Amino acid sequence: MMLEGRHVVLGVTGGIAAYKSAALASKLVQAGAEVKVIMTSHAEEFITPLTFQALTRDVVYDDTFAEKEPEKVAHIDVADWADLIIIAPATADILAQAAGGHAVDMLTTTLLAARCPVYAAPAMNVNMYEHPAVESNMQTLKARGVRFIEPGAGYLACGWVGKGRMAEPEDITAFLSSENDQNQSAFSGKKVLVTAGPTHEYSDPARVFTNPSSGKMGFAAAAEAAARGADVTLVAGPVQLETPPGVQRIDVTSAEEMYETVTGLYPDVDAVLKAAAVSDYRPSAVYPDKTKKQDGTLTIEMERTKDILAELGHQKKNQLLIGFAAETTNLEAYAQSKLERKNLDMVIGNLIGTGDTGFESDTNEMVILRNGYEPQKLPLLTKTETAVRIFDAAEPLLKKDES
Repeated sequence: MMLEGRHVVLGVTGGIAAYKSAALASKLVQAGAEVKVIMTSHAEEFITPLTFQALTRDVVYDDTFAEKEPEKVAHIDVADWADLIIIAPATADILAQAAGGHAVDMLTTTLLAARCPVYAAPAMNVNMYEHPAVESNMQTLKARGVRFIEPGAGYLACGWVGKGRMAEPEDITAFLSSENDQNQSAFSGKKVLVTAGPTHEYSDPARVFTNPSSGKMGFAAAAEAAARGADVTLVAGPVQLETPPGVQRIDVTSAEEMYETVTGLYPDVDAVLKAAAVSDYRPSAVYPDKTKKQDGTLTIEMERTKDILAELGHQKKNQLLIGFAAETTNLEAYAQSKLERKNLDMVIGNLIGTGDTGFESDTNEMVILRNGYEPQKLPLLTKTETAVRIFDAAEPLLKKDES
């Protein structure tokens, strides 16, 4: 998924999230894009034009009337040059101005002159984001074709907790990459189901059996699928992670809840990537009250949970089915066995048990096994990079299923 050679105009407005826009400019340049930055006067209260000039190696536009080239009208020239415009952060004020068709500065005049796709990454206080006026302005802009990159929820600079935090630069870059390249992806327009995180199996209201899965790999996979133009549903166990832009999320707790949710969705999807670390066992009895501490040992009888992946393999018709195999030893052999036993199209063998790989880490060392292909060993990569490699490997399998 590349922005190689694309002309990107980055509009930076006056919000605290403007500091993220510097990282976004850098990410876009690293992705191969040519970037021109337009700043509002309020944006310059938070970050200087020199920062963006250094990152993009290009002039920064901040004044409609600074016509430095007599043969050109700057805002028309920039609008004609752009392949896409991304406003990040998109404050409540710039959304109102854009919805009203105002032309008060370099950014708004360029927006009026632009005929390329326009994207906006909102960033504001949660109460502002939910205000009817802001919602109305966003609906107006959506009706005109502006694409919104949803903000995240969490602690905001103002001290409130809620939705309104600008999407992370890497997520915005991935979203823009997908928009400009998704027609080349076999996943474009497909329904993809991703599972992520652990499950919790309670023995009483105070005690739970679980595993160290952070959900990071599944969330990275969901983000990558969305970046390739897929309609993504993410079924997540109990994790504290932000939902990737463009992804529909369903939260579950237990293995049984995940089983019911996933099997219910399965008939209507084109592909499944099951990255969740589902508990293999659960307590046979769940006590309604907290069990009291006592002398000696405690024995808790456990029973098997339903094997979700095996059930999906049994029910499989035309779906592309991808599983994970987390192992400490004999990684490739165990992964190959899982590929065959559970009727999978692809399995990702995940080495766990070291400090740099597996559960809770930010990196993975994996092997990809596919029916009809040689094993593909991946070096130590971030989970975001691993997700890209996984979907690169899955592309020909999905295309093969369509042929």
